[in-house]
Amino acid sequence: MLNYIIIDDEPLAHEIIEEFCNILPHLTLKKNCYNAMEAMQYLNEHTVDFMFLDINMPKLRGLDFLKTLTKPPKTIITTAYKEYALEGFELNVVDYILKPFSFDRLVKAVNKITDLNTIKTVIKEVDTTSETNSRFFVKGNKKHHQINLNDLLYIEAYGNYTKLFLTNEMIVSHEKISYYEDILNANDFLRVHKSFIVAINKIKFIEGNRILINEHKVPIGQTYKNNVNKLYS
Repeated sequence: MLNYIIIDDEPLAHEIIEEFCNILPHLTLKKNCYNAMEAMQYLNEHTVDFMFLDINMPKLRGLDFLKTLTKPPKTIITTAYKEYALEGFELNVVDYILKPFSFDRLVKAVNKITDLNTIKTVIKEVDTTSETNSRFFVKGNKKHHQINLNDLLYIEAYGNYTKLFLTNEMIVSHEKISYYEDILNANDFLRVHKSFIVAINKIKFIEGNRILINEHKVPIGQTYKNNVNKLYS
């Protein structure tokens, strides 16, 4: 079962999304929010699997609201404005659908949430079985590379791809960095920049706005600085 909220200042938009989602038995609506401030208050006290988020809202724009969240739920943007799509995907939204949208289009977006949730569950099960099973396969350079999580130092975004820096090599993966943020255990790996995820136990030291891992210097993004500070506060 996946829990979700709707954030939109238009009541009609809530009605359409609810009507479509009620057809899907694995979804449960937890809250209707009609502005970003209402959503912010709810998310401070509750956890949901994902949210439908409108962009053009009074007081606080949807994407600006998304930037304020340290660990936002997976997000499906629902908007009439296609020009903000690039900014949305830079914030790692799962999907960006234009109003008016069909039931089929909403299902496609929700299926992406479901797929990510399934992948994350599988990885967690692997992590909890034994240390020898803490491995996964990465597709890159026409090969499937087996990665041992103990060898993974950090991950860097590389356009629509990612670079996985290991103890003795670097592998280019066909997945985006948001994919790895979803599947990796948050207790072991931390997003420290829009373009970087680091293995916490591989950090040598933190100085100013950078992290040293072996000889590699990884920048700390302003948005993620609070997350890093929690490591030693």
